[in-house]
Amino acid sequence: MITIKLLGGAKKSFGKDLMQADLDNTSISKLLEYLLSIKPANTLELDTKNVLIAVNGADSSALQGHNTILHSGDVVSIIPVIHGGARTQFVIQSKNVELFHIKNKKGKNYDYLSVLRKKFPSITIEGISSRQIASILHVKKILSVSMYAKKNNLLLSKKFETDILLRFAATTQISAAIKLVGIEKTDTFTIIAVGSKLQLDRMRSHLEERLVDVIYSKNISHIQKQSHISKKHLGIIDSKNPLEDLLAEKAAVLFQ
Repeated sequence: MITIKLLGGAKKSFGKDLMQADLDNTSISKLLEYLLSIKPANTLELDTKNVLIAVNGADSSALQGHNTILHSGDVVSIIPVIHGGARTQFVIQSKNVELFHIKNKKGKNYDYLSVLRKKFPSITIEGISSRQIASILHVKKILSVSMYAKKNNLLLSKKFETDILLRFAATTQISAAIKLVGIEKTDTFTIIAVGSKLQLDRMRSHLEERLVDVIYSKNISHIQKQSHISKKHLGIIDSKNPLEDLLAEKAAVLFQ
């Protein structure tokens, strides 16, 4: 008996998120054919050419792909690859990072983060008010500072994710950081997630219905005012990205 976990849009195709198949010594390719044969006719289509498949937690692409042979007792996760919008993914110091812009109920965001952390324990998750992000480069620079701090035992808090929050706010006080860049008083916020590609794919499938777009350029004037950065300050910085560099510098000096 093979256990099949259906994530994201896949569970909409079958009206359930878990099912079992009395199959043994069959390939992933044959399993997909079986799933298509039993899918209800009036549900969301399952595009088997655009799914990520994990066997007992291992990405099938690292095994034998669709030729991987499945055995009784195996747990197979089916994760649709989402094409409905560009993903913000990058690598910093060999770590995979993805940004998720979330629409949620104001006043319930930290509770929501707690649920996510329990569901995805292998992913480092922190929430930042989307209004506090100047650009993707801004996020990269702050994360680089926090990762350097972690590597060199210079974290401002016992938790890496809290260090990220403090660096974005350029303060060593958690209460002040929550007030400046926290997520509780907004209905749109950004999740910064650090983890394996497989886990990030799973997380994206889980968050699919809450994802929204954010235009960073609209945040510039607010961030400059909040950080006390004038045009004069920016003008004397010999850089293509003076704002991001100044924000990163404010985050870095917290080492002292």
